[in-house]
Amino acid sequence: MKLVKTIVMVIMLVGLSSCAQARTDMIGPDGQSPVVNVVRNVREAVVQISVEMVITPRQSIDPFFNDPFFRQFFGVPRQQQEQQQQQSQTRTNPIGTGFIYEYNADTGEAFIMTNNHVAKFSEQGTLKVALADKKIYDATVVGMDANTDVAVIKIKPDSRSKITITPLGDSSKLEIGEWAIAIGNPFGDSMERTVTLGVISALSRSNILSGRNELPYQDFIQTDAAINPGNSGGPLLNIKGEVIGINTAIISGSGGNIGIGFAIPINLAKRVVEDLVATGKVQRAYIGILPQEITSDLMEAFEIDELSGVLIAKVEDDSPASKAGLQAGDIVLEVGKEKVANVARFRLLVATAKIGDKVPVKILRDGKTETVNVTLEGFPEDIVAAVEVDGVKTAIATGIKVDSLDSDIAKRLNVQGKRGVLVSAVDPNTPAARAGLAQGMIILEIDGKEVNSISEFNSALSTAIKNMEDRGRNTIRLYVLDRNNIPSFVVLRLEK
Repeated sequence: MKLVKTIVMVIMLVGLSSCAQARTDMIGPDGQSPVVNVVRNVREAVVQISVEMVITPRQSIDPFFNDPFFRQFFGVPRQQQEQQQQQSQTRTNPIGTGFIYEYNADTGEAFIMTNNHVAKFSEQGTLKVALADKKIYDATVVGMDANTDVAVIKIKPDSRSKITITPLGDSSKLEIGEWAIAIGNPFGDSMERTVTLGVISALSRSNILSGRNELPYQDFIQTDAAINPGNSGGPLLNIKGEVIGINTAIISGSGGNIGIGFAIPINLAKRVVEDLVATGKVQRAYIGILPQEITSDLMEAFEIDELSGVLIAKVEDDSPASKAGLQAGDIVLEVGKEKVANVARFRLLVATAKIGDKVPVKILRDGKTETVNVTLEGFPEDIVAAVEVDGVKTAIATGIKVDSLDSDIAKRLNVQGKRGVLVSAVDPNTPAARAGLAQGMIILEIDGKEVNSISEFNSALSTAIKNMEDRGRNTIRLYVLDRNNIPSFVVLRLEK
Protein backbone atom coordinates (compact mmCIF):
# COMPACT_ATOMS: atom_id res chain seq x y z
CA MET A 1 0.00 0.00 0.00
CA LYS A 2 2.87 2.35 0.86
CA LEU A 3 4.45 1.67 -2.54
CA VAL A 4 1.16 2.48 -4.29
CA LYS A 5 0.88 5.80 -2.43
CA THR A 6 4.45 6.65 -3.38
CA ILE A 7 3.75 5.96 -7.06
CA VAL A 8 0.59 8.09 -6.96
CA MET A 9 2.50 10.98 -5.39
CA VAL A 10 5.20 10.78 -8.05
CA ILE A 11 2.60 10.86 -10.81
CA MET A 12 0.90 13.89 -9.25
CA LEU A 13 4.20 15.73 -8.90
CA VAL A 14 5.09 15.01 -12.53
CA GLY A 15 1.68 16.29 -13.63
CA LEU A 16 2.02 19.47 -11.59
CA SER A 17 5.52 19.96 -12.92
CA SER A 18 4.25 19.64 -16.51
CA CYS A 19 1.50 22.21 -15.88
CA ALA A 20 4.02 24.56 -14.30
CA GLN A 21 6.33 24.10 -17.29
CA ALA A 22 3.46 24.88 -19.70
CA ARG A 23 2.72 28.07 -17.79
CA THR A 24 6.43 28.97 -17.71
CA ASP A 25 6.65 28.52 -21.49
CA MET A 26 4.04 31.28 -21.85
CA ILE A 27 6.12 33.72 -19.79
CA GLY A 28 8.95 35.69 -21.34
CA PRO A 29 12.30 36.58 -19.71
CA ASP A 30 10.78 39.84 -18.49
CA GLY A 31 8.01 37.95 -16.69
CA GLN A 32 5.34 38.93 -19.21
CA SER A 33 3.14 36.74 -21.38
CA PRO A 34 3.98 36.96 -25.11
CA VAL A 35 0.33 37.90 -25.61
CA VAL A 36 1.21 41.32 -24.15
CA ASN A 37 3.61 42.04 -27.02
CA VAL A 38 1.07 40.84 -29.58
CA VAL A 39 -1.56 43.20 -28.22
CA ARG A 40 0.91 46.07 -27.90
CA ASN A 41 2.00 45.74 -31.55
CA VAL A 42 -1.41 45.11 -33.14
CA ARG A 43 -4.10 46.65 -30.96
CA GLU A 44 -4.01 50.09 -32.57
CA ALA A 45 -4.55 48.57 -36.03
CA VAL A 46 -7.95 47.31 -34.90
CA VAL A 47 -10.76 49.76 -35.72
CA GLN A 48 -14.36 50.15 -34.72
CA ILE A 49 -16.90 50.36 -37.55
CA SER A 50 -20.22 52.17 -37.16
CA VAL A 51 -23.03 53.22 -39.45
CA GLU A 52 -24.50 56.71 -39.38
CA MET A 53 -28.20 56.63 -40.23
CA VAL A 54 -31.08 59.06 -40.19
CA ILE A 55 -33.76 57.46 -38.05
CA THR A 56 -37.37 58.64 -38.11
CA PRO A 57 -40.39 57.32 -36.19
CA ARG A 58 -41.61 55.63 -39.36
CA GLN A 59 -38.20 54.35 -40.43
CA SER A 60 -37.24 51.30 -38.41
CA ILE A 61 -33.90 49.56 -38.45
CA ASP A 62 -35.63 46.39 -37.28
CA PRO A 63 -35.31 44.62 -40.67
CA PHE A 64 -31.60 44.30 -39.91
CA PHE A 65 -31.53 43.74 -36.17
CA ASN A 66 -34.45 41.31 -36.22
CA ASP A 67 -32.23 38.96 -38.18
CA PRO A 68 -30.55 36.75 -35.52
CA PHE A 69 -27.42 36.35 -37.68
CA PHE A 70 -26.82 40.11 -37.68
CA ARG A 71 -28.15 40.88 -34.21
CA GLN A 72 -25.69 38.54 -32.47
CA PHE A 73 -22.69 40.54 -33.69
CA PHE A 74 -23.64 44.21 -33.76
CA GLY A 75 -24.11 44.73 -30.04
CA VAL A 76 -27.01 47.19 -30.28
CA PRO A 77 -29.40 46.55 -27.36
CA ARG A 78 -33.04 46.16 -28.29
CA GLN A 79 -34.05 48.95 -25.92
CA GLN A 80 -31.63 51.33 -27.62
CA GLN A 81 -33.08 50.45 -31.03
CA GLU A 82 -36.58 51.26 -29.83
CA GLN A 83 -35.48 54.60 -28.32
CA GLN A 84 -33.82 55.57 -31.58
CA GLN A 85 -37.09 55.18 -33.43
CA GLN A 86 -38.95 57.70 -31.24
CA GLN A 87 -37.43 60.78 -32.85
CA SER A 88 -36.08 61.79 -36.23
CA GLN A 89 -32.36 62.42 -36.02
CA THR A 90 -28.99 61.13 -37.09
CA ARG A 91 -27.72 58.23 -35.01
CA THR A 92 -24.45 56.34 -35.17
CA ASN A 93 -24.68 52.68 -34.28
CA PRO A 94 -21.61 50.49 -33.76
CA ILE A 95 -21.88 47.45 -36.01
CA GLY A 96 -18.54 45.66 -35.98
CA THR A 97 -14.78 45.60 -36.14
CA GLY A 98 -12.06 45.73 -38.79
CA PHE A 99 -8.28 45.90 -39.01
CA ILE A 100 -5.87 47.92 -41.13
CA TYR A 101 -3.76 45.61 -43.27
CA GLU A 102 -2.25 48.07 -45.79
CA TYR A 103 -1.42 51.75 -46.06
CA ASN A 104 -0.75 53.52 -49.38
CA ALA A 105 1.63 56.39 -48.66
CA ASP A 106 1.12 57.87 -52.14
CA THR A 107 -2.64 58.25 -51.80
CA GLY A 108 -2.77 58.46 -48.01
CA GLU A 109 -5.39 55.67 -47.92
CA ALA A 110 -5.58 52.99 -45.26
CA PHE A 111 -7.21 49.70 -46.33
CA ILE A 112 -9.29 47.73 -43.82
CA MET A 113 -10.50 44.13 -43.87
CA THR A 114 -13.85 43.30 -42.30
CA ASN A 115 -16.94 41.19 -42.92
CA ASN A 116 -19.34 41.64 -45.82
CA HIS A 117 -22.28 41.69 -43.42
CA VAL A 118 -20.64 44.65 -41.65
CA ALA A 119 -19.72 46.63 -44.78
CA LYS A 120 -23.18 45.97 -46.23
CA PHE A 121 -24.60 48.62 -43.89
CA SER A 122 -23.10 51.19 -46.25
CA GLU A 123 -26.29 50.69 -48.26
CA GLN A 124 -28.30 52.18 -45.38
CA GLY A 125 -26.01 54.99 -44.25
CA THR A 126 -22.45 56.26 -43.99
CA LEU A 127 -19.80 53.94 -42.62
CA LYS A 128 -17.63 55.49 -39.91
CA VAL A 129 -14.26 54.15 -38.74
CA ALA A 130 -12.89 55.02 -35.30
CA LEU A 131 -9.15 54.64 -34.82
CA ALA A 132 -7.38 54.00 -31.54
CA ASP A 133 -6.74 57.77 -31.14
CA LYS A 134 -10.55 58.30 -31.12
CA LYS A 135 -10.48 60.09 -34.48
CA ILE A 136 -13.41 59.11 -36.71
CA TYR A 137 -13.27 59.02 -40.51
CA ASP A 138 -15.80 58.36 -43.25
CA ALA A 139 -15.17 55.03 -44.94
CA THR A 140 -15.58 54.02 -48.57
CA VAL A 141 -16.39 50.47 -49.61
CA VAL A 142 -13.75 49.06 -51.95
CA GLY A 143 -15.52 45.76 -52.52
CA MET A 144 -17.72 43.16 -50.86
CA ASP A 145 -18.06 39.41 -51.38
CA ALA A 146 -21.22 37.88 -49.97
CA ASN A 147 -20.07 34.35 -50.85
CA THR A 148 -17.21 34.38 -48.33
CA ASP A 149 -18.38 37.26 -46.08
CA VAL A 150 -15.19 39.24 -46.77
CA ALA A 151 -15.11 42.97 -47.50
CA VAL A 152 -12.58 45.76 -47.89
CA ILE A 153 -13.19 49.38 -46.92
CA LYS A 154 -10.79 52.31 -46.88
CA ILE A 155 -10.30 55.62 -45.10
CA LYS A 156 -8.09 58.64 -45.69
CA PRO A 157 -6.76 59.64 -42.26
CA ASP A 158 -5.05 62.96 -41.69
CA SER A 159 -1.35 63.23 -40.90
CA ARG A 160 -1.99 63.45 -37.16
CA SER A 161 -3.35 59.90 -36.93
CA LYS A 162 -0.86 57.15 -36.32
CA ILE A 163 -1.46 54.20 -38.65
CA THR A 164 -0.57 50.71 -37.45
CA ILE A 165 -0.54 47.78 -39.89
CA THR A 166 -1.39 44.23 -38.93
CA PRO A 167 1.00 41.61 -40.40
CA LEU A 168 -0.78 38.80 -42.25
CA GLY A 169 0.12 35.20 -41.49
CA ASP A 170 -0.28 31.89 -43.31
CA SER A 171 -3.43 30.02 -42.26
CA SER A 172 -2.37 26.89 -44.18
CA LYS A 173 0.23 26.21 -41.49
CA LEU A 174 -2.20 26.26 -38.58
CA GLU A 175 -2.49 23.29 -36.25
CA ILE A 176 -5.21 22.42 -33.78
CA GLY A 177 -4.18 23.46 -30.27
CA GLU A 178 -2.23 26.58 -31.28
CA TRP A 179 -2.85 29.77 -29.35
CA ALA A 180 -5.46 32.13 -30.81
CA ILE A 181 -5.95 35.78 -29.85
CA ALA A 182 -9.09 37.72 -30.80
CA ILE A 183 -9.37 41.51 -30.68
CA GLY A 184 -12.64 43.31 -31.26
CA ASN A 185 -15.28 45.71 -30.02
CA PRO A 186 -17.84 43.58 -28.19
CA PHE A 187 -21.15 45.24 -27.36
CA GLY A 188 -20.41 48.47 -29.21
CA ASP A 189 -18.79 51.40 -27.43
CA SER A 190 -18.92 49.82 -23.99
CA MET A 191 -16.00 47.41 -24.51
CA GLU A 192 -13.87 48.63 -27.39
CA ARG A 193 -10.71 46.76 -28.41
CA THR A 194 -11.12 43.88 -26.02
CA VAL A 195 -8.60 41.02 -26.10
CA THR A 196 -9.53 37.37 -25.57
CA LEU A 197 -7.28 34.30 -25.60
CA GLY A 198 -7.95 30.71 -26.58
CA VAL A 199 -6.77 27.99 -28.92
CA ILE A 200 -7.50 26.74 -32.42
CA SER A 201 -10.24 24.18 -31.73
CA ALA A 202 -10.69 22.83 -35.28
CA LEU A 203 -9.89 23.61 -38.92
CA SER A 204 -11.80 23.51 -42.21
CA ARG A 205 -15.24 23.75 -40.64
CA SER A 206 -18.04 23.94 -43.21
CA ASN A 207 -21.85 23.88 -43.26
CA ILE A 208 -21.81 26.13 -40.20
CA LEU A 209 -24.19 28.81 -41.47
CA SER A 210 -27.41 27.54 -42.99
CA GLY A 211 -30.66 28.90 -44.31
CA ARG A 212 -30.97 32.47 -45.58
CA ASN A 213 -27.43 33.41 -44.51
CA GLU A 214 -25.62 30.35 -45.81
CA LEU A 215 -22.22 31.03 -47.38
CA PRO A 216 -21.37 28.95 -50.48
CA TYR A 217 -17.66 28.90 -49.61
CA GLN A 218 -16.93 27.89 -46.02
CA ASP A 219 -13.58 26.81 -44.59
CA PHE A 220 -13.76 28.23 -41.08
CA ILE A 221 -11.21 28.17 -38.31
CA GLN A 222 -12.94 27.24 -35.06
CA THR A 223 -11.67 28.81 -31.83
CA ASP A 224 -12.68 29.00 -28.19
CA ALA A 225 -11.25 32.53 -27.88
CA ALA A 226 -14.28 34.56 -26.84
CA ILE A 227 -16.00 36.21 -29.82
CA ASN A 228 -18.96 38.34 -28.77
CA PRO A 229 -21.45 40.73 -30.41
CA GLY A 230 -19.46 43.52 -32.06
CA ASN A 231 -16.31 41.41 -32.67
CA SER A 232 -17.44 40.56 -36.19
CA GLY A 233 -14.75 41.53 -38.72
CA GLY A 234 -11.95 41.70 -36.15
CA PRO A 235 -8.64 39.85 -36.41
CA LEU A 236 -7.81 36.42 -35.05
CA LEU A 237 -4.06 36.31 -34.39
CA ASN A 238 -1.43 33.71 -33.66
CA ILE A 239 1.12 34.02 -30.87
CA LYS A 240 3.50 35.78 -33.29
CA GLY A 241 1.00 38.61 -33.73
CA GLU A 242 0.10 37.67 -37.31
CA VAL A 243 -3.51 37.72 -38.53
CA ILE A 244 -4.63 34.16 -39.25
CA GLY A 245 -8.35 34.84 -39.68
CA ILE A 246 -11.27 37.27 -39.70
CA ASN A 247 -13.70 36.68 -36.84
CA THR A 248 -17.09 36.04 -38.39
CA ALA A 249 -19.62 33.94 -36.53
CA ILE A 250 -20.51 32.23 -33.28
CA ILE A 251 -22.79 29.38 -32.31
CA SER A 252 -24.82 30.37 -29.30
CA GLY A 253 -28.31 29.91 -27.97
CA SER A 254 -28.18 33.24 -26.15
CA GLY A 255 -26.23 35.39 -28.63
CA GLY A 256 -23.19 35.50 -26.34
CA ASN A 257 -19.96 33.55 -26.38
CA ILE A 258 -20.02 29.89 -25.34
CA GLY A 259 -16.59 29.00 -26.69
CA ILE A 260 -17.58 28.15 -30.26
CA GLY A 261 -16.46 30.88 -32.63
CA PHE A 262 -15.48 30.86 -36.29
CA ALA A 263 -13.04 32.88 -38.39
CA ILE A 264 -12.40 33.08 -42.12
CA PRO A 265 -8.84 31.82 -42.85
CA ILE A 266 -6.60 34.71 -43.83
CA ASN A 267 -5.33 32.86 -46.92
CA LEU A 268 -8.88 32.70 -48.27
CA ALA A 269 -9.44 36.33 -47.33
CA LYS A 270 -6.22 37.44 -49.08
CA ARG A 271 -7.32 35.73 -52.31
CA VAL A 272 -10.70 37.50 -52.15
CA VAL A 273 -9.23 40.86 -51.15
CA GLU A 274 -6.81 40.79 -54.08
CA ASP A 275 -9.73 40.73 -56.52
CA LEU A 276 -11.83 43.21 -54.55
CA VAL A 277 -9.07 45.82 -54.59
CA ALA A 278 -8.27 45.22 -58.26
CA THR A 279 -11.78 45.08 -59.73
CA GLY A 280 -14.31 45.55 -56.91
CA LYS A 281 -15.59 41.98 -57.26
CA VAL A 282 -14.29 38.44 -57.07
CA GLN A 283 -13.50 36.56 -60.28
CA ARG A 284 -14.02 32.88 -59.46
CA ALA A 285 -12.83 29.90 -61.43
CA TYR A 286 -15.25 27.34 -62.83
CA ILE A 287 -14.72 23.65 -63.52
CA GLY A 288 -18.22 22.53 -64.55
CA ILE A 289 -19.17 19.50 -62.48
CA LEU A 290 -21.88 18.67 -59.95
CA PRO A 291 -20.05 17.14 -56.96
CA GLN A 292 -21.62 14.61 -54.61
CA GLU A 293 -20.47 13.58 -51.14
CA ILE A 294 -18.92 10.14 -50.69
CA THR A 295 -20.77 7.91 -48.24
CA SER A 296 -19.78 4.58 -46.71
CA ASP A 297 -22.14 2.82 -49.13
CA LEU A 298 -20.59 4.59 -52.11
CA MET A 299 -17.17 3.55 -50.82
CA GLU A 300 -18.25 -0.07 -51.08
CA ALA A 301 -20.03 0.36 -54.40
CA PHE A 302 -17.02 2.08 -55.99
CA GLU A 303 -14.52 -0.09 -54.07
CA ILE A 304 -12.83 2.88 -52.36
CA ASP A 305 -10.50 2.27 -49.44
CA GLU A 306 -10.59 5.76 -47.89
CA LEU A 307 -13.57 7.99 -47.08
CA SER A 308 -12.42 11.09 -48.96
CA GLY A 309 -12.87 12.82 -52.27
CA VAL A 310 -16.06 13.76 -54.10
CA LEU A 311 -18.06 11.87 -56.68
CA ILE A 312 -18.80 13.54 -60.00
CA ALA A 313 -22.57 13.27 -60.45
CA LYS A 314 -22.68 15.36 -63.64
CA VAL A 315 -20.30 17.06 -66.08
CA GLU A 316 -21.61 20.20 -67.76
CA ASP A 317 -21.41 20.31 -71.56
CA ASP A 318 -18.60 22.43 -73.03
CA SER A 319 -17.12 22.99 -69.57
CA PRO A 320 -13.46 22.80 -68.49
CA ALA A 321 -14.21 19.40 -66.96
CA SER A 322 -15.74 17.99 -70.15
CA LYS A 323 -12.88 19.37 -72.26
CA ALA A 324 -10.39 17.63 -69.97
CA GLY A 325 -12.24 14.32 -70.21
CA LEU A 326 -13.71 14.10 -66.73
CA GLN A 327 -16.79 11.86 -66.52
CA ALA A 328 -19.74 11.21 -64.26
CA GLY A 329 -18.68 8.45 -61.89
CA ASP A 330 -15.11 9.70 -61.53
CA ILE A 331 -14.02 10.37 -57.96
CA VAL A 332 -11.95 13.52 -57.45
CA LEU A 333 -9.22 12.89 -54.88
CA GLU A 334 -7.04 15.98 -55.29
CA VAL A 335 -7.25 19.42 -56.88
CA GLY A 336 -3.97 21.21 -57.48
CA LYS A 337 -2.16 18.56 -55.39
CA GLU A 338 -4.34 19.35 -52.36
CA LYS A 339 -6.52 16.59 -50.96
CA VAL A 340 -10.29 16.90 -51.35
CA ALA A 341 -12.00 15.90 -48.11
CA ASN A 342 -15.57 16.79 -49.05
CA VAL A 343 -17.76 18.86 -51.37
CA ALA A 344 -17.17 22.07 -49.41
CA ARG A 345 -13.41 21.68 -49.71
CA PHE A 346 -13.66 20.87 -53.42
CA ARG A 347 -15.71 23.99 -54.14
CA LEU A 348 -13.27 26.14 -52.22
CA LEU A 349 -10.19 24.77 -53.99
CA VAL A 350 -11.74 25.46 -57.39
CA ALA A 351 -13.20 28.85 -56.51
CA THR A 352 -9.95 30.18 -55.05
CA ALA A 353 -7.80 29.03 -57.97
CA LYS A 354 -6.85 31.46 -60.72
CA ILE A 355 -8.82 31.66 -63.94
CA GLY A 356 -6.70 30.28 -66.75
CA ASP A 357 -4.60 28.06 -64.48
CA LYS A 358 -4.00 24.50 -65.65
CA VAL A 359 -4.82 22.55 -62.50
CA PRO A 360 -3.89 18.88 -62.02
CA VAL A 361 -6.95 16.92 -60.86
CA LYS A 362 -6.29 13.47 -59.44
CA ILE A 363 -9.20 11.09 -59.95
CA LEU A 364 -10.16 7.49 -59.31
CA ARG A 365 -11.75 5.82 -62.34
CA ASP A 366 -12.61 2.13 -62.58
CA GLY A 367 -10.41 1.40 -59.58
CA LYS A 368 -7.34 3.14 -61.02
CA THR A 369 -5.93 6.59 -60.21
CA GLU A 370 -4.91 9.04 -62.88
CA THR A 371 -4.26 12.77 -63.13
CA VAL A 372 -6.10 15.01 -65.58
CA ASN A 373 -5.03 18.61 -66.26
CA VAL A 374 -8.01 20.98 -66.28
CA THR A 375 -7.71 24.55 -67.56
CA LEU A 376 -10.07 26.60 -65.38
CA GLU A 377 -12.33 29.23 -66.90
CA GLY A 378 -14.29 32.14 -65.46
CA PHE A 379 -17.57 31.23 -63.84
CA PRO A 380 -20.33 31.67 -66.45
CA GLU A 381 -22.72 34.41 -65.41
CA ASP A 382 -25.63 32.59 -67.02
CA ILE A 383 -25.16 29.30 -65.17
CA VAL A 384 -26.96 28.87 -61.88
CA ALA A 385 -25.10 26.59 -59.48
CA ALA A 386 -26.95 23.31 -59.13
CA VAL A 387 -28.26 22.36 -55.73
CA GLU A 388 -26.07 19.73 -54.12
CA VAL A 389 -27.69 16.35 -54.14
CA ASP A 390 -28.86 15.46 -50.65
CA GLY A 391 -27.26 12.38 -49.07
CA VAL A 392 -27.24 9.17 -51.09
CA LYS A 393 -29.75 6.61 -49.84
CA THR A 394 -29.41 2.84 -49.75
CA ALA A 395 -31.91 0.19 -50.81
CA ILE A 396 -32.24 -3.37 -51.99
CA ALA A 397 -33.16 -4.23 -55.56
CA THR A 398 -36.81 -4.94 -54.84
CA GLY A 399 -39.93 -2.82 -54.66
CA ILE A 400 -39.24 -0.95 -57.92
CA LYS A 401 -41.33 -1.04 -61.08
CA VAL A 402 -40.01 0.52 -64.29
CA ASP A 403 -41.57 1.60 -67.60
CA SER A 404 -40.28 3.11 -70.79
CA LEU A 405 -40.03 6.87 -71.24
CA ASP A 406 -42.70 6.82 -73.95
CA SER A 407 -45.22 4.93 -71.82
CA ASP A 408 -48.63 6.30 -70.87
CA ILE A 409 -47.57 6.76 -67.26
CA ALA A 410 -44.56 8.81 -68.37
CA LYS A 411 -46.94 11.09 -70.28
CA ARG A 412 -49.29 11.37 -67.29
CA LEU A 413 -46.38 12.28 -65.04
CA ASN A 414 -45.06 14.68 -67.69
CA VAL A 415 -41.66 13.00 -67.52
CA GLN A 416 -39.48 13.60 -70.54
CA GLY A 417 -36.03 12.24 -71.24
CA LYS A 418 -33.78 11.08 -74.03
CA ARG A 419 -32.49 7.96 -72.29
CA GLY A 420 -33.09 5.70 -69.33
CA VAL A 421 -36.14 4.02 -67.84
CA LEU A 422 -38.89 5.53 -65.73
CA VAL A 423 -39.48 4.53 -62.11
CA SER A 424 -43.25 4.11 -62.43
CA ALA A 425 -43.91 2.77 -58.93
CA VAL A 426 -42.15 2.01 -55.66
CA ASP A 427 -43.77 -0.37 -53.20
CA PRO A 428 -44.32 1.25 -49.81
CA ASN A 429 -42.56 -0.06 -46.72
CA THR A 430 -39.75 -1.55 -48.77
CA PRO A 431 -36.03 -0.73 -48.66
CA ALA A 432 -36.40 0.91 -52.07
CA ALA A 433 -39.01 3.30 -50.71
CA ARG A 434 -36.92 4.04 -47.64
CA ALA A 435 -33.98 4.75 -49.93
CA GLY A 436 -35.75 7.70 -51.52
CA LEU A 437 -36.40 6.13 -54.91
CA ALA A 438 -39.71 7.56 -56.03
CA GLN A 439 -42.17 7.55 -58.88
CA GLY A 440 -41.08 9.83 -61.70
CA MET A 441 -37.34 9.31 -61.32
CA ILE A 442 -35.34 8.11 -64.32
CA ILE A 443 -32.73 5.37 -63.98
CA LEU A 444 -29.91 6.00 -66.45
CA GLU A 445 -27.31 3.39 -65.50
CA ILE A 446 -26.82 0.32 -63.34
CA ASP A 447 -23.20 -0.18 -62.23
CA GLY A 448 -22.06 1.99 -65.11
CA LYS A 449 -24.12 0.18 -67.77
CA GLU A 450 -26.70 2.27 -69.64
CA VAL A 451 -30.31 1.08 -69.53
CA ASN A 452 -32.74 2.40 -72.13
CA SER A 453 -35.46 -0.24 -72.01
CA ILE A 454 -37.16 -2.54 -69.52
CA SER A 455 -35.27 -5.54 -70.88
CA GLU A 456 -31.94 -3.72 -70.58
CA PHE A 457 -32.85 -2.74 -67.03
CA ASN A 458 -33.65 -6.35 -66.04
CA SER A 459 -30.54 -7.68 -67.76
CA ALA A 460 -28.25 -5.07 -66.22
CA LEU A 461 -29.76 -5.63 -62.79
CA SER A 462 -29.28 -9.40 -63.03
CA THR A 463 -25.67 -8.93 -64.15
CA ALA A 464 -25.03 -6.45 -61.36
CA ILE A 465 -26.40 -8.86 -58.76
CA LYS A 466 -24.19 -11.66 -60.07
CA ASN A 467 -21.09 -9.43 -60.12
CA MET A 468 -21.93 -8.22 -56.65
CA GLU A 469 -22.02 -11.76 -55.30
CA ASP A 470 -18.81 -12.71 -57.11
CA ARG A 471 -16.98 -9.76 -55.55
CA GLY A 472 -18.38 -10.34 -52.08
CA ARG A 473 -20.22 -7.00 -52.03
CA ASN A 474 -23.71 -6.06 -50.94
CA THR A 475 -24.20 -2.97 -53.10
CA ILE A 476 -25.17 -1.94 -56.61
CA ARG A 477 -25.00 1.64 -57.83
CA LEU A 478 -27.67 3.36 -59.89
CA TYR A 479 -27.25 6.62 -61.77
CA VAL A 480 -30.59 8.44 -61.67
CA LEU A 481 -32.34 11.72 -62.45
CA ASP A 482 -34.87 13.12 -59.99
CA ARG A 483 -38.02 15.05 -60.93
CA ASN A 484 -35.93 18.24 -61.20
CA ASN A 485 -33.50 16.57 -63.61
CA ILE A 486 -30.72 16.66 -61.01
CA PRO A 487 -28.49 13.59 -61.36
CA SER A 488 -27.06 11.55 -58.52
CA PHE A 489 -25.75 8.11 -57.72
CA VAL A 490 -27.98 5.90 -55.55
CA VAL A 491 -26.73 2.75 -53.91
CA LEU A 492 -28.92 -0.36 -53.75
CA ARG A 493 -28.02 -2.62 -50.85
CA LEU A 494 -28.99 -6.28 -50.94
CA GLU A 495 -29.68 -7.67 -47.50
CA LYS A 496 -28.47 -11.16 -46.88
